[in-house]
Amino acid sequence: MSNSSILFQHNTLASLMAGLYKGTLPLEKLLEHGDLGIGTLDGIDGELIICDGKAYQAIGTGQQAEVIELSGKETVPYAAIVNHRADQRFDLNEPMDHELLKVQLESRFSSKNLFQSIKIKGHFKQMHVRMIPKSPIGKRFAEIANQQPEFTEENISGTLVGFWTPELFHGVSVAGYHLHFISDDKTFGGHVMDFVCDQASVEIGHIDALVQDFPSQDANFKEASFNVEQLKNDISDSE
Repeated sequence: MSNSSILFQHNTLASLMAGLYKGTLPLEKLLEHGDLGIGTLDGIDGELIICDGKAYQAIGTGQQAEVIELSGKETVPYAAIVNHRADQRFDLNEPMDHELLKVQLESRFSSKNLFQSIKIKGHFKQMHVRMIPKSPIGKRFAEIANQQPEFTEENISGTLVGFWTPELFHGVSVAGYHLHFISDDKTFGGHVMDFVCDQASVEIGHIDALVQDFPSQDANFKEASFNVEQLKNDISDSE
């Protein structure tokens, strides 16, 4: 599968929803598997954004958003990464909100049963993001998400990165879109809530395989008991 596009995912989003926030994989190990990705950091301390092979942490406290370039020594409890390969490209030259753009994207997917990597670089009339706040292990993610800081910037240039997941894999990830944003000047970013795009270059990559990595040495994961239906509902509510 040397020419295949392989999505590497450490842990599952459902595990994160259940409160397993301890970092269980070094970021530098994660980065061996790709150049585009998303996730979070130890203690769910903000949003992980991997763009062009570099990793950033978006955090928000009070009224201020901040982006930090990471060293690789950090750890992640959950993340997904791929060597992004653009199978389709197209340009947007007129204003379009996130819902219309998603329709445009899906009309170009090679299959609704394959994961897709997404990269959108451009200028945004509005970008609305959130950053999950650092939290103690065990508290349900859905409860924390209700109190997460949210920020909006206008007339900002940057890049959206992330994935589209088939309904078949809801729980492993969130079915549909999971996108993170980082501005060109690396001062603003986070988990994307909604946006309006003025102009952009859009790339879609179909993914051939999923490598699901587990925190097999972590006692909390090995001993956890999961209410799968509740976790699926929490994912839908939180993401």
